Amino acid sequence: MSTPILPLLGRGVTAGGAAGLAAGLFSLLAAEPLMDRAIRDEEARSAKEHAHEHAHEAAATAHTHEELFSRSTQHFGLVVTAVVAGIALGVFFAIAYALVHRRAPLANPWPRALVFAASAFLAVSLLPALRYPANPPGVGDSGTVTDRQELWLGAVAIGVLGLLLAWQVFVKLAERPAPVRHIAVALTVVAVLGVLFLLPGNPDEVPVEASLLWDFRVLSIGTQVLLWAVFGAVFGALGLRAASRTAPAQVAEPATA
Repeated sequence: MSTPILPLLGRGVTAGGAAGLAAGLFSLLAAEPLMDRAIRDEEARSAKEHAHEHAHEAAATAHTHEELFSRSTQHFGLVVTAVVAGIALGVFFAIAYALVHRRAPLANPWPRALVFAASAFLAVSLLPALRYPANPPGVGDSGTVTDRQELWLGAVAIGVLGLLLAWQVFVKLAERPAPVRHIAVALTVVAVLGVLFLLPGNPDEVPVEASLLWDFRVLSIGTQVLLWAVFGAVFGALGLRAASRTAPAQVAEPATA
């Protein structure tokens, strides 16, 4: 049976939009106050570093500098960006889901969606974040942006490939007892985490108050948890709805016999 890719894409886009909206609103309400605080701290730190060299220039800049976008506009852009990113993730998720479950796309849609979303969170969000935790805005040298992006993408690639390897281990040990499979998969994930920590560290220092940094990173992970939880729930619920529509056709003949 071939996988109906267009309905899956529709489910992915809908689930991604809902998940992105939830994550964006959560970030706006919970994380933005921390981001505002981090921005103020970064501005104060920069002012102190250059005060003894550019006292007059800094004073003039402080009076004439204006933000290109107001904070309210940036807040709105945060939510919009989160929705767009969620939709993009939904497209990739639907394609991956179709490839993995191409033999029986409508079987057990609810647990499949939840497991798939949890796996995506592990590979794309959690494992890379353990190696390169999120930092507040303003942290990092602008000259190392490309390096940091490449390191993050490398971590994501290792996470995804590691997850595929763990899945292959689970499939290969299908005939073994459940504890053996679970332990083998857990050891594979630990090995992937070890490979992640072979990557170079963050090239920049993080001169941020420890409590602020901790709160920001916890909220960052919380945002990702919410994103993938909402995504899995909506994607699974839409899958149940699609499966229920096929049920009457399957039972029609016995009912009329």
